[in-house]
Amino acid sequence: MTSAYVPGLEGIVASQTGISMVDGQNGRLVYQGYVIADLAEQMSFEEVAFLLWEGRLPTRAELEALSLELAGHRSLTQAATIALDALPMDTDPMDILRSVVSVQGAEHKLEKPSVPLAIRATASFPTILAMFNRRQLGLEPIKSRRELGHAANYLYMLNGKESSPEIVRALNTYLVLLADHGMNASTFAARVIASTESDLISALVGAIGALKGPAHGGAPAAVIEQLELIGTADRAEQWMRDARKRKVKFMGFGHRIYRVYDPRAAILKEMCRRMNPKFYELATRVEEVALQILHEEHPERPQSTNVEFYSAGVLQAIGLPKEFFTPTFAVSRVAGWSAHVLEQAANNRIIRPQSEYIGPEPRKPVPLAERA
Repeated sequence: MTSAYVPGLEGIVASQTGISMVDGQNGRLVYQGYVIADLAEQMSFEEVAFLLWEGRLPTRAELEALSLELAGHRSLTQAATIALDALPMDTDPMDILRSVVSVQGAEHKLEKPSVPLAIRATASFPTILAMFNRRQLGLEPIKSRRELGHAANYLYMLNGKESSPEIVRALNTYLVLLADHGMNASTFAARVIASTESDLISALVGAIGALKGPAHGGAPAAVIEQLELIGTADRAEQWMRDARKRKVKFMGFGHRIYRVYDPRAAILKEMCRRMNPKFYELATRVEEVALQILHEEHPERPQSTNVEFYSAGVLQAIGLPKEFFTPTFAVSRVAGWSAHVLEQAANNRIIRPQSEYIGPEPRKPVPLAERA
């Protein structure tokens, strides 16, 4: 029996998961039974990563053990360091991450996915990005410090100094908010790869490739670029209406699942108000106008602000270059990707959907000499 073709697999259930639930109708995101608002500003990224991998929050002893294990795997292998140094200085940081993660994990070959391997991969992502950023700036790499948490270490390795508690908390909250999000494109890519009984690193490399796309994780940098073009709040409506006539897409709006305000965007919006008032002033006006125009164009289609819009303002306030916004998304999402790979491997069936052929009817090949 042939099933009906659904573009983008929209509405098709491709797996069962206990990792996260995206409730688009009610604007809820749930990790392993915990609503995101209850985790976002109370839990460390390490606690949430443990939750995604193990299905429960860690005890104090388990959290300390996880922190020590992460600290022990932040260094890059010699081969990964050589690969990073060999890539051109103007390489897209997402390409750096994809390439160096692959080399860093090459020694594990076809090892069965496991939590220890997930921890090693998660530990390496910030190191790769920090080393490349400092190389671009002509600075020596900074070694991580065992006593600093995951978010604090990333900032320390980038900047060579400890960040303020407010900045560390902001990055930690961002990492918690983005750690998983149901069956998104990059997670699906990771699960498809895992379903072939390939290794964890191969699945993560595929996920990074999917996240790089502007239709998925590449939007926060584009939000900044669009806001820079608009310039000031008083120019927003005219610029945006003119842009719409040219079929320009508004960056940071619309979501396949959410029909109400993205709960992550609501938390980031408040953070942005506190940390980046200049961005917030322009962004709120752009948000107002964008939602109005989108409603005028499609009153039957609910449109809302997505997580990328205000995450751009938060990451800017944290001090990250815009080229590192999407890679920092990956620093968070690696916890979710690896959790999904573990879940897929535990009860595996190769993901192999059907396709509907729409090409020509069978025909005979014309000899080369007779082709026009």
